Amino acid sequence: MLTSENLNKTFLRTVPDNRMGRFSKKAAKKKESFLAVQDVSFELRPGEILGILGPNGAGKTTLLRMLGGILTPSSGQVLLDGIPITQLGYRYREVIGYLSGNTKLYGRLTPRELISIFGELYGMDKATVNERIDAIIAVLSIGGFADDRIEKLSTGQTQRVSIARCLVHSPRLYIFDEPTLGLDVLGSHAIVRFMQEERNAGKSVLYSTHYMEEAELLCDRIILLHRGTIMATGTPGKLREQTGTESVKDAFLHLLHERGETIE
Repeated sequence: MLTSENLNKTFLRTVPDNRMGRFSKKAAKKKESFLAVQDVSFELRPGEILGILGPNGAGKTTLLRMLGGILTPSSGQVLLDGIPITQLGYRYREVIGYLSGNTKLYGRLTPRELISIFGELYGMDKATVNERIDAIIAVLSIGGFADDRIEKLSTGQTQRVSIARCLVHSPRLYIFDEPTLGLDVLGSHAIVRFMQEERNAGKSVLYSTHYMEEAELLCDRIILLHRGTIMATGTPGKLREQTGTESVKDAFLHLLHERGETIE
C-alpha cells in the first residue's frame, strides 16, 4: 500500500516587485515562496484505481512527482507498506511504473527496441524481456507499429509506447500523469482498458487527470485537488451524494462555490 503523509512542497517563484513604482526604469522582480502542495494525506490500496482530479495548476504533477520519488517533499513523507521510500532507494523504482506528462522517447528506436532497452536497465535477462515484450504488445494493442520508428508514430501510438516502457518490469504500482491527454477515442480507450485490467489483476493505479467524466467512470475513489489542497475524497457516488449533485464535475464546482472560490 502506498501512503502519503502530510505532504507539502514549497517552491520559489519570480513575481513583479511594485515597490519601485514609477522610479524604476524596467520592471523589477522579486522572489517569493508558495505552497504547491499542502498537507496532502491519503492511501492507495492494492487492486484500486485512485484518481487525482483538478484543473491545471492544482498541484497534481507536483504531488505525483513526490509520490514517484522524483521530487523531495518540503515536509511529510511517502511510504510503501509502511516504509519511507527514502529508505527503499532503487528498490522503490523496481516496484513502480511512472509516466510523466512530458515523457520524451528516442525517436529513432522502434517500440520493440525501446522496451527491450528498459528491460535491460532493470536487469532482466533477454528471454524474460522478449516474453514481456510480446505480452505488452498484446495488452496495449501496439503490434501494428511495434517495429516502426517512434518518430513516425501518432500521438496516441507514442503515448501507448510511453506506457509500455513503464510496465516491462511488471510493477505492482502505477503512477500516471495525464495518461490520456490529447488522445483520440481509440487511444484513450486502449489506455483506460489497460488500467482496468491491471486493477483487476490486483495492481494499484494512481493517475491524475482533468477529464472528470473519464475519472467518474474509471475510478474506485477520487481525490478532488485545488490549489494544492484536498477538497474531498471518496467514491464517485459518495462525492455526488455529499454535494447533492449529479456528476463529479458538478461536485467539484459545488465545493468551490462553498469555499467562495473559482477556477482562474
